[in-house]
Parts: sequence; C-alpha cells; structure tokens
Amino acid sequence: MLGWLKEVWSKVVRREAPTARAEAGARGEQAAADYLQARHGFAIVTRNWRSPRDRRDEIDLVCRDRDVLVFVEVKARAEGALVSGFHAVDERKKRALQRAVHAYLGALASPPRTFRFDVAEVTLSGRLPPQVMHFENVPLFPRGYHAARQSGSLDEM
Repeated sequence: MLGWLKEVWSKVVRREAPTARAEAGARGEQAAADYLQARHGFAIVTRNWRSPRDRRDEIDLVCRDRDVLVFVEVKARAEGALVSGFHAVDERKKRALQRAVHAYLGALASPPRTFRFDVAEVTLSGRLPPQVMHFENVPLFPRGYHAARQSGSLDEM
C-alpha cells in the first residue's frame, strides 16, 4: 500500500515530459498561428486561453482580423487521418467552445460588435512542412446570438 502511494505521489509531484500528442498539438497551433499571420494578416491576441470558471474550456487562438475578433480551434492531424480536423469539431466540442467564448466575451470590458469562429486544420507529416487548411466563419452559436447578450445562459438562447 505504501509503495503504491509513493508511486502515485511521485507522478503528481514530478512533471511528466510532454506527450507526443501534446507536442503535435503545440506544433499544429504554431503552424496555424504562423499561417494566419502571414497569409491572412491576423494579429494573435492570445493563445490557449482558459476559462477561469472551468479550466477545461479552452480557446486555442484568439485573433484579430481587422475589426473582427476571431476564435480559432486548431486541429492537428497526422497525414492520412481517418477523421478530418474540421469534422473533429463535433457537437460536444462546440458546446465547450461556446462556453469558453461566452466566458471570454464576458470578461471583456466592452465586447466587440463582430466576432466569428474559425477552424484551422493542420496536417503534420514527417516529410513535409505542416499543411494548414483554414475554414472561416464556422457555425458555432445559435442564430441571433450577440456579444451584448452576456447575461443569459447559452442554453436559453
């Protein structure tokens, strides 16, 4: 029993090395940020923003495209993956993103008039540089959702 407890405690205390999946995700986010800045002129506002209410709710990239605030979900995929990054943003993930975006907008002193949700799909290959596909204005919110309606719950809209 004591040996098991020591083993568990040592895993909690010591920092584990990043997994291959985490490293691939970080490479994908960097490739997406570089692509959006170079190709579309986006300004990166913040990366990996987490909701103070629920740290599991995260926005990969928050960007500015001129006057539009853009929330970007980055999906890194291995070459030949069965499910595309775009289709990996399923209803469950969209609900988590809705909560995170709602919290982000609620934390701003004055929410922007215009914002949108984009998906950046990054294909990682050992032989080629990362390939980025950018999907603009992906439906995320219910019709008629506005940043000014921060007081209500997303379920009520």
